[in-house]
Amino acid sequence: MSDEETSDEETQSGTVKWFIDEKGYGFITPDSGGDDLFVDFRDILKPGQTLEDGERVTFILKQSRRGPTARYVQPEADD
Repeated sequence: MSDEETSDEETQSGTVKWFIDEKGYGFITPDSGGDDLFVDFRDILKPGQTLEDGERVTFILKQSRRGPTARYVQPEADD
């Protein structure tokens, strides 16, 4: 892990607030509350590397110089 990024490596859940395919980024609202998390298409672990507004996802919270980001994002498993 780089000096620019820290993590607690705990998987968290949230809901996609919005995602713009053309720009390749969006935001996730974490279930734990707090600020929305930035997500880049390169951190999405599903075919097509895109997300739908309102989609439930899991992710690892990372802190970078630019603030909190969601990494290793994938659709939440159905129970």
